[in-house]
Amino acid sequence: MSPATKEIVLENNKVIPEIFGSQDLNLKLIEKKFNVRITTRENQIKIKGEPDTLDAVENLFLQLEKLHETDQSVENGDIKFAIRLMAENPQADLKTIFSERIAVSPKRGFITPKGPSQHQFIQAVKADDIILSIGPAGTGKTFLAVAMAVEGLLKRRFKKIVLVRPAVEAGEKLGFLPGDIAEKIHPYLMPLYDALNHMMEENQVRHLIEDGAIEIAPLAYMRGRTLSDAFIILDEAQNATKEQMKMFLTRLGFRSKMIVTGDITQIDLLKKSDSGLVHVQNLLQKVDGIQFINFTEKDVVRHELVKKIIKAYDQSNSENSNP
Repeated sequence: MSPATKEIVLENNKVIPEIFGSQDLNLKLIEKKFNVRITTRENQIKIKGEPDTLDAVENLFLQLEKLHETDQSVENGDIKFAIRLMAENPQADLKTIFSERIAVSPKRGFITPKGPSQHQFIQAVKADDIILSIGPAGTGKTFLAVAMAVEGLLKRRFKKIVLVRPAVEAGEKLGFLPGDIAEKIHPYLMPLYDALNHMMEENQVRHLIEDGAIEIAPLAYMRGRTLSDAFIILDEAQNATKEQMKMFLTRLGFRSKMIVTGDITQIDLLKKSDSGLVHVQNLLQKVDGIQFINFTEKDVVRHELVKKIIKAYDQSNSENSNP
């Protein structure tokens, strides 16, 4: 099929710098992702490529223009995610996805979902009290959960945030590590500190921790507690045993939300079948008030190479399991 040409006219000149990007970097990304050639003159855009692709690119431009005409204008980084998303799923509705906004702090402003799965995750957290979010690294599972926790705390929907991780990973026992308990668990909990510091000023995070409004602790410390008026997150849940998972889920108190995140391809337990996260996938799948949100490599929001690496490993694991 010979290449075709389509011309688009953007009616709002004010949106052009945002959509095109600095030095037309966004246009170059569109050319790469959709395999088209783009030339522009003021608000006129000429696209050359396969007919089906031209329709998808036109849809992308028109959706981005509509976003900027409302109060849902998106940052340049989000535009790049929108381009990648539309290249993979031309039927995606950007307005619906970017309509969700998590207000974390003046430092970070708003956090918006980067795709349908993240949008679905936010909707699920608003609707139910226990959400299990399962998928590969880099899909934003923990980051989004922490963002919603921060928003809930700052808007006084919850009195505290409780961030939890299994403290035993890669076969290391806390008893064999040097230092007191705080020093021992700190390396395991760093990703949670990183997420908090990304959303708030470091001194604000420190004050909230000192005041007890934010608690970061190993999973074992949850035993015997009831957590009410709290937003609770269990990260790296694939490394929680069946007994630990039951213990954690039953800590849920009144007016609380509980988010469990993990990647069942990264289990560090001696027996993968001991993973509590694998176990609850079947056990709790049909329980009302609990939702499962599954992410795939298509939802990765890190460097594009991360997505390719995860896909390669998934294909290798599939081939090894089906000789």
